[in-house]
Amino acid sequence: MEITWYGHSCFRLTERNFATVVTDPFDSKSTGYEPLKLKADIVTVSHDASGHNFASGVKGSSHTIEGPGEFEIGGVFITGVQTDGAGRKKKDAGPRNTLYVFDYDGITVAHLGDLQQVPTQAEIEMLGTVNVALVPVGGGGGLNAAKAAEVISLFEPNIVVPMHFATPDSRLPLDSLNKFIKEMGLSKPETQPSLKVTRTGLPDETRVVVLDYQKS
Repeated sequence: MEITWYGHSCFRLTERNFATVVTDPFDSKSTGYEPLKLKADIVTVSHDASGHNFASGVKGSSHTIEGPGEFEIGGVFITGVQTDGAGRKKKDAGPRNTLYVFDYDGITVAHLGDLQQVPTQAEIEMLGTVNVALVPVGGGGGLNAAKAAEVISLFEPNIVVPMHFATPDSRLPLDSLNKFIKEMGLSKPETQPSLKVTRTGLPDETRVVVLDYQKS
C-alpha cells in the first residue's frame, strides 16, 4: 500500500483493489496549504475543526466517517476509537478526538488525529497491533514532541510518520519537526515523497519516516 501526505494531518491511503481513504482533509484558508484536489472512496474526520473536517474538499467520496465504530468498506476494515480532544473534561461541550486504524489485508495504519493525551491502556488494546502510526508531533491541538515519543513507545509500531508540525506553508502555530527528531534521539532524517508498505518490508525496530507534503 502507499501512504501520501498532503500537509497538516491529511493523508491518502491507497492499495490496488481496495477503497482509497483520505484522512482529516483541511480547509486551505485555515491551514495555509494549497487547496486539496483529491479523490477518495472514504473520508475520515478526527474532530470538528476546519483543519481536519473539510470532507467536501474530497471528490468521489461515498462514505464520511466522523466518529467511533467499526466499519468495513471496500475491503478496508476501519476501527474508530474516541478519546478526549484537547484535554477537555468529558462534561465540557468541546469536540472529541477519534483515532482510526485502517486494516488493509493485514497491514494496519493508525491515524491518531488530534490526540493530545497519552491513550489509556484500554484504548491501546482496542486499536490492536499497529504497523504504521501517523502521529501528531507539533503541539497545538495535538501531541507535543515529548508526548508523541511516549505514545510511540506504547504502541511500538513498525513505522512512525510524523504529522501536524510547522512547515514553510503552514500558518498554524505549531512546533518544528526538529523537536520531535531530537526527542527520539535521531539525526535529521531524509524525506521521501510517499511511503510504500508491504508486509515483508516492515522493519523489526520502530523506524521514523518523514514525508514531504505533496500538492494534490
